[in-house]
Amino acid sequence: MARHELYNDDGSTDREQCPRCGDSYLADHGDRKHCGKCSYTEWE
Repeated sequence: MARHELYNDDGSTDREQCPRCGDSYLADHGDRKHCGKCSYTEWE
């Protein structure tokens, strides 16, 4: 994913970071949020 899609102009981001890893973002799949690095999943 391109850097400009992850970060706003001021350097902030709207995405949640993984609570287990801390260095990757959670992908939003509609019914769940998933970390591709450690497989952490939050069901909604």
